[in-house]
Amino acid sequence: MSAPRDSWKKPPFIANPVLRWAVILGAVAYFGWVGLTMPIDWNRVAEGLGRAGRIFGGAFPPSFERSGLLIDGFLESLKIAILATAGGVLLSIPIAFMSARNVAPKPIFYLGRAIIIVARSFHPVIVAILFVKAVGFGPFAGVLTLIVYSIGFVAKMLAERIEEIDFGQVEAMRAAGAPYFSTLIYAIFPQIMPRQIGLTIYQLDSNLRASAVVGIVGAGGIGATLANAFGRYDYDFALAITMVIVGVILVSEAVSGVIRKRIQ
Repeated sequence: MSAPRDSWKKPPFIANPVLRWAVILGAVAYFGWVGLTMPIDWNRVAEGLGRAGRIFGGAFPPSFERSGLLIDGFLESLKIAILATAGGVLLSIPIAFMSARNVAPKPIFYLGRAIIIVARSFHPVIVAILFVKAVGFGPFAGVLTLIVYSIGFVAKMLAERIEEIDFGQVEAMRAAGAPYFSTLIYAIFPQIMPRQIGLTIYQLDSNLRASAVVGIVGAGGIGATLANAFGRYDYDFALAITMVIVGVILVSEAVSGVIRKRIQ
């Protein structure tokens, strides 16, 4: 039995078949060229497999003998994440209002967007290296790094939420003669508060993960403890630290997921 004539078929992404096949063959050729011209030293790769075997062989079983050092590193990461989240969120709120097209004048809007773009332009590890060079090794560099990281995400998402608000409430407040800040507090904040709480919880969870990464370049926390363990060839202790990091992230992900569901 033939299909009915009025049946709908999803059109291809590129309607012209010649152009479509040209794009596919061009992509295949490009990836093939990249794979063939990539400067890979296969002898070094083969030697690396042996070194990886020695590392994993020395990592089992994991050693928790220096649990005090591990706990200190984790608590430092937790402090970094909490301080960075608090500072980043507090700075993100005014930057988000500056970056919302519907509530900010154009010069302020462009300034706010520029701040967000700069904060999002660099990976946290690069920012951490800059702050380590500026303020020295330790958790303070980690806090500053994650504040920048938090601004890049929270301010952007909050600005988008401000642009989606019901603007009728704002117009009603303005028609009643309410000043600018009263309009923000009573007409805009109640509409964005659920998103703000959710973003804060998510960013705390994200900063806890990121603190382990930026610590590897000297910005404090459990990442610094992990880097020191690798530097001393204590692979069994490094495995124990890695297991703790994974466990903490799993727990924080589960807790933040439950909290986000309850506030939605």
